[in-house]
Amino acid sequence: MPELEYSEQDRNEPRGTTFDFRGYLFKVLNWWKFVLICVGLALVIAYLINVRKQNIYKLSSLISVESDQNPFFTSNTSISFNWGGVSGKVGKVLTTVKTRTHNELVVDSLEYYVEYLKEGKYRKEDIYKKAPFEIILDKTKGQILNHPIGIRILNEQQFEITILFENESYSVQSYANKEKYNVITSIGEFKRKFIFGQSIDLPFFHGTIKRRLEQPLISDDQFYFQFLNYDTVVNQYQTGVSISPFNGNSSSVLELSLAGSNKSKIVDYLNATSAILSRTELERKNLYATNTINFIDSSLAAVNANLKDVTDEMNQFRKENKLFDITSEMAQISEKLKAYDLNKEEEKMKLNYLNSLETYLRTKTDYTKIAAPTSVGISESNILNSVGKITALAIERQSKEYTVKEGNILFKDIDRQIDAEKNVLLETITTTKQTISSNLNNINMNIARLEAELGKLPEDQQEYLKIQRKMDLSQEAYNIYLAKRGEAAIVKAANVSDITTIDEAKDIGGGLIGPNKSLNYMMALMVGFFSPMFFIFVIFLLDNTIHGSDEIERLSSIPILGLIGKYNYKNNLVVFEKPKSAVAESFRSIRSSLQFIFKKQGKEDKGKTLLITSSVSGEGKTFSSINISTVYALSGKKTILLGLDLRKPKIFDDFQITNDKGMVNYLIGESTLDEVRTHTFIENLDVIPSGPVPPNPSELLMSDQLKLLIEQLRDSYDMIVLDTPPLGLVTDALELTQYADATIFMVRLDYTKKGMLSLINAKYRAGEVKNISFVLNFYKHKTNHNYGYGYGYGYGYGYGYGTYGNAYHEGNGKRSLWERVKKVLRN
Repeated sequence: MPELEYSEQDRNEPRGTTFDFRGYLFKVLNWWKFVLICVGLALVIAYLINVRKQNIYKLSSLISVESDQNPFFTSNTSISFNWGGVSGKVGKVLTTVKTRTHNELVVDSLEYYVEYLKEGKYRKEDIYKKAPFEIILDKTKGQILNHPIGIRILNEQQFEITILFENESYSVQSYANKEKYNVITSIGEFKRKFIFGQSIDLPFFHGTIKRRLEQPLISDDQFYFQFLNYDTVVNQYQTGVSISPFNGNSSSVLELSLAGSNKSKIVDYLNATSAILSRTELERKNLYATNTINFIDSSLAAVNANLKDVTDEMNQFRKENKLFDITSEMAQISEKLKAYDLNKEEEKMKLNYLNSLETYLRTKTDYTKIAAPTSVGISESNILNSVGKITALAIERQSKEYTVKEGNILFKDIDRQIDAEKNVLLETITTTKQTISSNLNNINMNIARLEAELGKLPEDQQEYLKIQRKMDLSQEAYNIYLAKRGEAAIVKAANVSDITTIDEAKDIGGGLIGPNKSLNYMMALMVGFFSPMFFIFVIFLLDNTIHGSDEIERLSSIPILGLIGKYNYKNNLVVFEKPKSAVAESFRSIRSSLQFIFKKQGKEDKGKTLLITSSVSGEGKTFSSINISTVYALSGKKTILLGLDLRKPKIFDDFQITNDKGMVNYLIGESTLDEVRTHTFIENLDVIPSGPVPPNPSELLMSDQLKLLIEQLRDSYDMIVLDTPPLGLVTDALELTQYADATIFMVRLDYTKKGMLSLINAKYRAGEVKNISFVLNFYKHKTNHNYGYGYGYGYGYGYGYGTYGNAYHEGNGKRSLWERVKKVLRN
């Protein structure tokens, strides 16, 4: 067995206070059941969340955006003219789908502000078209918002509406004008029977409930319907629906997608979106033809009226002048005049268009509404190209207004290109106008020349030719407008939308995207594991009790003399009554270790004194004093146990003696040594109890009478054991160390505070206590805190026998329920 040394280096050696990771790890292992319970509880919570959360599905559809020219489009019409190409349309569609206007059209067409509900296991479920009834709303009147209305099926013809009003006033909304206002209701439950198809006019609901024949009707089935805020529903779908190029390519194929809890509603919304996009695009394309037809119809009416007037004038002239024909020479001149008149009208139309275009370019900023030059017969390539470029750039800029912030460099670049192209176009317009004006002058000169030739004719023939020219012009104009109208009607009829559905949305199973049950379980596993780990970490940091020999070695340089295991026994006489127990063997090991200390001191001729103390009460000081005294007595050593804990006497009861007389009586001179000394039933063991509790214990222990007593006992006994007060509570024990050849400081695991070691360390370093050693009480072999404390001391066998519960004899030995609970939690 190694010799215990108390060098100056031991006293001054600093001990680290770094984090004890292995201690924390073993603390976790001690709490493995708690960690397991937390993980299990977290997984149970994750399961309950998963089964209660609504499934979220995501479906999609594909649409194509093409630049389809009308098959009847010719170079002479611009009815189906499309500026910007496919890229401009794709950008427009991408923007349109995310606009509020478009989503309002879809929500209105599907009436998604009405919810059909049925009570589910955890919530009211949206059953949509699976409801056996359909609500036909009176949209001009208000419907109560966000308040479920119950409907119970009575039979094939009847149903019952129920609703509970807890307030007098409720908000309603009219879906025709989206206006919201409050209505007054009667507090309590409303209940009334109605017939399917009957018009219902209530303060909170206006409409008709009809049967859905395709759904079965079961009597006493309970359903609900609920009206939602229109703006909220539109905003929900506006933010929820997404559109992007298919497979991430910038192609004309777009993918529409939407997530929600009801797959049927998702399918209908996506398909309605595609249909409305296609319909609005076709309406836009047909707008050119429709406006043209309307313009031609109004023009035809005017031309027809003019033609009728001219025809009547000709008939009247012929009737009055009996003139029905002219010479062939004059007829040729008249035909030439007719051709020049037509050319003059065409040039004037071009000039009027260019004047209007120039004014538009100088006064307007939206260049997407420029009419096509070919609509008036302008074929100048420079003008056609410039108008096309300006319109395409304007459409590109317009498509970016919803996705790019104003002031962006992209807008500046597009505006710069538009301005440059516009300046070129204005110069071209000026040059073209000069050319047209020159052509008009030539045409007017030719007309004047031919009219001069006609001036040689008689007046009646001149008048005839003038009327004939007007009638020919009116007839020609009528024919042109009639042809244009037919062309426009054909174009309108043949128009198809540039947006077509490639792949409709359809519920074919699958599409589930949430809740992510695996992720929830993983998160629960992490939270369930790391939460108790953090809790244990906090407990470990805040825990200031000593749990193992390794902690003592880290906190103090005072050596450990021995270990005392836990033992459940009725009294403190374990060594005497259970000599073969592990605890008895532990005390024998402590006795052996003490022999090395005493041998080193070289005081073989006199009795040795052993002081046993602790930091506070309850650490096993008295228990150890009794059993160390017993183990020395049983070895043949004449031993005496002195009860010097005058404030809290304890040792008398186990030896079946009274505390009427003891150390106090001797120290005050009231009794002699023989009167206070008791020979116990244990051979070689005498005991002097503490005696009555004095008012001045410290003064008695500091008296010379005690010093004389110790000296006297050294001559009579081989071993003198001093059972002293706790060192951490009173100074009595410190005064007694002067009489001690060796000192044992009791440390009770899971009980003694780490801070108490600082006190004894300070006394040890100051040299106020000498030959001091620690004895660990309540040692548990299975504790995971004793790594690092080797078996070199030789006290490691036979641990784990339970708790010697009544060992300290404090009070009546019985613990309250709260104390027992605290003990379980502490362990």
